Amino acid sequence: MGIGLLGFQTTIAHSVTLSGTGVHSGAEVAITFHPAEADSGIVFQRVVDEQTISEFKAVSSQVGNTDLCTILGFSPATSIATIEHVMAAIYALGLDNLLIEVHGAEMPIMDGSSAPFIDAIEQTGIKALAVKRRYIRILKPVRIESGASWSEFTPYDGMRFEVEIDFDSPLIGRQAWKGDITPSVFKTELSRARTFGFMRDVERMWAAGRGLGSSLENSVVIADDNTVINMEGLRYKDEFVRHKTLDAVGDLALAGAPFIGCYRSYRGGHKMNANALKALMSDPTAYEIVETATQRQRSAPREVIAVNAP
Repeated sequence: MGIGLLGFQTTIAHSVTLSGTGVHSGAEVAITFHPAEADSGIVFQRVVDEQTISEFKAVSSQVGNTDLCTILGFSPATSIATIEHVMAAIYALGLDNLLIEVHGAEMPIMDGSSAPFIDAIEQTGIKALAVKRRYIRILKPVRIESGASWSEFTPYDGMRFEVEIDFDSPLIGRQAWKGDITPSVFKTELSRARTFGFMRDVERMWAAGRGLGSSLENSVVIADDNTVINMEGLRYKDEFVRHKTLDAVGDLALAGAPFIGCYRSYRGGHKMNANALKALMSDPTAYEIVETATQRQRSAPREVIAVNAP
């Protein structure tokens, strides 16, 4: 089966803080994971001068811009950006309830992967709560298309991702990653895959005020001659599709509960992931809410809405 299919909700045992650079702002930022009670969900709070200026539940209805990353909120003054790597770690480890205090406008990029967040959560420990977990079971296919790109959910007895990318770059080309997601699989096969980009796009991003914190310490950079210029090289021979899969795990964590089914995409990204999730959640006949991984009882519509409500 998939991530954390243990039947009970979880949180972390103790608070833990991480700090680093925001990949788009270039500013120093810090986040603190705090334990939370059952049924709290994953909640982000943006804090300025010890005052909370915004709060968002990590659900798809709160997602704003998805051009270069996934952002919670609709105003730059209060939004919280680049949450996908954090959410992937949270989802992969089966965490249901957290309060994430954010001192800054985005998550720290760390090394460009989910591994530092996995390490921090594992060091503080995970605690089970005496309340049953809810799951989103896919009942029928839901598909969206945009040009040559497409994404779809299909029924599956587990939690599976099948992601394929196709870049007009000899170094990347067409790559695919397929597998059932468990904490172990995510940690060993996906968590260390880093964000990537092309040197030719750097000036355009800088002119737009984005990518100001990007460096060889947190991104795989591809030169104009289609070589990786990082001294470390690649962590996986197909690190590019593994990172796209990591992003998809983080984006789909905004369903508000773990899903039981298969998510497939071709030439997708944050926007496709977000739109596919919205298409699924807008069709109450496409899924059901269950309290255990094997329960087949259908939930009432009001319960279905509550899982992904702000």
